[in-house]
Amino acid sequence: MPSLPIVYINLAKDTERQARMASQMLQMGLAATRLPAVWWADLPAEIQERHHSAPLTQSQYFKPLGNGEKGCYSSHMAAWRQLLASDAPAMVVFEDDVRLLPTLPQALQAIEQLPPERWDLIKLFGRAQEKVASRRPLPSTVLELITYRRVPSFAAGYVVSRSGAQKMLDSRVPFGRPVDVDMRFWFENGLRVFGVHPSVIALDDTSEVSSIWQQREGPLQFSQRLRKLRMKWQLTWGNARAKPPQAADIC
Repeated sequence: MPSLPIVYINLAKDTERQARMASQMLQMGLAATRLPAVWWADLPAEIQERHHSAPLTQSQYFKPLGNGEKGCYSSHMAAWRQLLASDAPAMVVFEDDVRLLPTLPQALQAIEQLPPERWDLIKLFGRAQEKVASRRPLPSTVLELITYRRVPSFAAGYVVSRSGAQKMLDSRVPFGRPVDVDMRFWFENGLRVFGVHPSVIALDDTSEVSSIWQQREGPLQFSQRLRKLRMKWQLTWGNARAKPPQAADIC
């Protein structure tokens, strides 16, 4: 079994999610620790100001971030800090609305053998059809290690190395976008993002309803639509200009 530390982010009130995650880990023989999720409204004002920048959101994203999005980002930051405070070379981070697939343990064992100085983040979840830039077999598995022409969304499950945690904390505090969107802008901070394909986790049914903020649907304002188009253009242009890492680089 893999020896990398494994955490899952969970709010104290979400006892059913906690029990489900603990049960899945036990069934797979994985030793995991619950990482208390951040409830944004409970943070002191000075910490909120240190973590999040409204002007950055105005320039980087198309609408204001909700408290749940801010709390989610702060929860992931807590995981990165926990990794850097330890001696571990990397950490596995899950949100609590995922379903673990049978191929997960072998994927984690294989990732543990990869040189951590050559990668920053390895996503465990992605779409069925990804825009792949490069690929190579993930040793001792039926899986592939891939890089992306366009990094997908979702921060539901990933492995982060010490260098990846340091890059995110150095460049994203304060943050202006949701955490999964910031990971897509890898070219801004040189984040070396890889993925496991096919995915070794899936989104659980509970992922359709957020436990940390109310879903805010409805049409965007005209100015927000323009800002969203600008963000998409920045993402497309950044991906076109930057050279993504190659799967062979990790050997």
